[in-house]
Amino acid sequence: MQERIIILDFGSQTTQLIARRLRELNVYCEIFPYNKFPEHCDDIRGVILSGSPYSVYDKDAFKTDISNIRNHFPLLGICYGAQLIAHLSGGKVEAVGTREYGRANLSAFDNTNDLLKNIRINSQVWMSHGDTITKTPDNFEIIARTNEVPIAAYQIKNEKTWGVQFHPEVFHSEDGMKILENFVDICECKRNWTPSSFIETTVAELKKKLGNDKVILGLSGGVDSSVTAVLLNMATGKNLTCIFVDNGLLRKNEFENVLNDYRHLGLNVIGVDAKNKFYTALAGIANPEQKRKIIGKMFIDIFDEEAAKLKDVKWLGQGTIYPDIIESLSITGTTIKSHHNVGGLPKYMKLKLVEPLRLLFKDEVRKVGRELGMSENLINRHPFPGPGLGIRILGEVTPEKVRILQDADDIYINLLRQYDLYNSVWQACTILLPVRSVGVMGDERTYENTVALRAVTSTDAMTADWAKLPYEFLEKVSNEIINKVKGVNRVVYDISSKPPATIEWE
Repeated sequence: MQERIIILDFGSQTTQLIARRLRELNVYCEIFPYNKFPEHCDDIRGVILSGSPYSVYDKDAFKTDISNIRNHFPLLGICYGAQLIAHLSGGKVEAVGTREYGRANLSAFDNTNDLLKNIRINSQVWMSHGDTITKTPDNFEIIARTNEVPIAAYQIKNEKTWGVQFHPEVFHSEDGMKILENFVDICECKRNWTPSSFIETTVAELKKKLGNDKVILGLSGGVDSSVTAVLLNMATGKNLTCIFVDNGLLRKNEFENVLNDYRHLGLNVIGVDAKNKFYTALAGIANPEQKRKIIGKMFIDIFDEEAAKLKDVKWLGQGTIYPDIIESLSITGTTIKSHHNVGGLPKYMKLKLVEPLRLLFKDEVRKVGRELGMSENLINRHPFPGPGLGIRILGEVTPEKVRILQDADDIYINLLRQYDLYNSVWQACTILLPVRSVGVMGDERTYENTVALRAVTSTDAMTADWAKLPYEFLEKVSNEIINKVKGVNRVVYDISSKPPATIEWE
């Protein structure tokens, strides 16, 4: 039984970072909506309450009964979570005159407290709240303060219940990882969540789940579907059939290159040319959500067609990972963007879904791939969206626009490799904008397309910063694209970070 820490999500932008930090400590954790505590508790070692955009006294604030958690599991409230524990216990939470946002320092704290062991004096923490705890019940012990926040952290006496009004999960909290590590020790976790343990557990679970059933898997050429394929192959062997679809929205020469890569993995792969079907379905469609849904439906339809050609296929494998699930539906029910491999299958399909990586972040998938002995070429390939170039062409998708974008992106990616920059960025891509502008090429006036270059640094795709690529490199890329790609006369570089922007433009 894999022990775990449960994170109850109250809508914070950094909930996923809490999970990431715990995973870095080799502790398995899962995120649940604030009001959906798991029914099966035997493997739970501790609980964390996340932050929230709400105030505890707001009419629409997310609240839940924590009486079944306190005294049953070690409990840590972060920001709103800390305020909620205090509020429900009879303390007072009030709005402060100005929002406390940014760096602060722990001016005083109890370094004998289990949560704050080995924390440095004046340790920097990150505050992000408009409310503060102004009064605690008598059985609360204040264990840390800053110059501005007199109740920066507390413990309930004779309970393994703590609250901190800062965010230990963010990078700017200098000893934040130590605080989370101390909580992990309080929970008595064995810290055995490793790539090798994941592989062993996952393959065993897949064997039990799938038995002798046949599985069909859609490959994309990316690390997610590749690792999924290897894991399913380990569990099912000859019962796995992989389908690689040329949807006409792949990178230049991607179809041939990927098929060649998979020959070395011993996988049974069928290539399907479906370019014209996708182009026909996307004709006249400019809305990004519609494009995503059309592309997703086309994938499912093609898998269904291919599965029908095979005998007794019962499962559809997918390379869904945690950020796909998180971004597909927020805690408030608001769709950020839909992913074609999230949300289940149409009712008419007889296939069931198997997603071995659905609880992993991207960097964890790469670690698993290395543990499996896969080639660095597959493991280090930049993330590529399921809808492919369909969401990197803003507006309607046409074969000519695909040709322009493929040629421009091929130049960009190859130059990143030549300049030894490819592995220093998390993801790089080219976007074809629905913008034409005037230019001069030779003695002729042109009115052609604009492409945007995008490159970001990240560890898990939940947050990302724009990559500071050298000017001389960008100049080289721009000149190469404008000179060699027919239909482009202007190149721009995207310097927005996530948040507020997303990595992909659509």
